Amino acid sequence: MEPTDQQILALLSREGRMSFTELGRHVGLSTSAAQQRVRRLEQRGIITGYRADIDPVAAGRALSAFIEIQPLAAEHQDRAPNYLASLPEITSCYSVAGDASFLCLAQVGSAEELDELLTRIRRELAVNTVTTIVLRTAFRHRPLV
Repeated sequence: MEPTDQQILALLSREGRMSFTELGRHVGLSTSAAQQRVRRLEQRGIITGYRADIDPVAAGRALSAFIEIQPLAAEHQDRAPNYLASLPEITSCYSVAGDASFLCLAQVGSAEELDELLTRIRRELAVNTVTTIVLRTAFRHRPLV
C-alpha cells in the first residue's frame, strides 16, 4: 500500500467525516485526487464503511463486560453466532481458540441487566459463561494505520 493511502486511512480512522478538501490538504493532494484515492480504497474493500462513535455511558450502557462462552453441546455451537448477533447488548463477538468457543463484548446499563443477559444466553444456548467486567477502558478503537 502506498504511503499516501496509509496517511489517508490514518486520518479517516480518526475523523471519518473529514472533507476531501481537508484530507487532500493533509496529504498533499487536490480535493479530486483525495476523493479518487478514497473511492479506490472503498472499491478495494479496505474502507468498509463509516460509523458514528457512540459513547456507551451517554447511551445508558455504562457497564462493559467480556463474556467467554463455551457451548455444552455441538448443536449449540452452531446456533451460537446467530443467536448472539441477535442480542443488542452484544456489541462484538469472536470465535476463539482455547477453553471458550466465543469471546463477546457486552454493553449494558447495570449489573442487573448483565445478569439478565447471561441468564438468557445460558438458557437459550446451554452454555457455560465466564464474565469479566471492565472497570476502566485504557483505549478504544485504535486505528490500524
